[in-house]
Amino acid sequence: MDLYDAINRRRDTRAEFTGEPVLEETLARVLSAAHAAPSVGLSQPWDFVLVRDLETRRRFRDHVLQEREVFAGTLPPERAGTFSRIKVEGICEASLGVVVGYDPGRGGQHVLGRHAIADAGLYSVCCAIQNLWLSATAEGLGVGWVSLYREDFLRELVGLPAHVRPVAWLCLGTVADLPDIPDLERHGWRHRSPLETVVHEGRYRGAGPQATSS
Repeated sequence: MDLYDAINRRRDTRAEFTGEPVLEETLARVLSAAHAAPSVGLSQPWDFVLVRDLETRRRFRDHVLQEREVFAGTLPPERAGTFSRIKVEGICEASLGVVVGYDPGRGGQHVLGRHAIADAGLYSVCCAIQNLWLSATAEGLGVGWVSLYREDFLRELVGLPAHVRPVAWLCLGTVADLPDIPDLERHGWRHRSPLETVVHEGRYRGAGPQATSS
């Protein structure tokens, strides 16, 4: 699979996991790809906690389902109906969980390139997640990013120090297949916008369907 195939084949996986274990050499390649991501000042401010224990994953799943209900309660009836049909996680079905943390202290006191943009380190962690996701796709694996959680809960669950921010719980594992249409599009939650609605020449000219090239 070439890079563009992986980019377009990548999916936020939820229902397709088989639970079969991932080969250790495959997992090592995927994590190595994540660790090869660009980072501000070469700080490499990420950590990866591999969660295989099913009881830990069940505890996190229960927490996520509680937060799902909290979010559902904020929706108008029509959106709540759409949301009720969407599966938001594959925590226990996946082969393992990967908790990605951000350590702002990594790289020392003076991180080159971060003095004016404090979030540059967080952006670096997101680059590592994208590398992991694309390499997993190229290996025939699925990844699902779970974000319906409280950070303090996840930090305590996997023992992250107070200064390390949990950025993502990634469900990672073998899949029966990856769907051609992303779940959120298939269920009518949102649809992907055309490229021309987000590209601006020289200066920002507006957003959405009203954007012009003048």
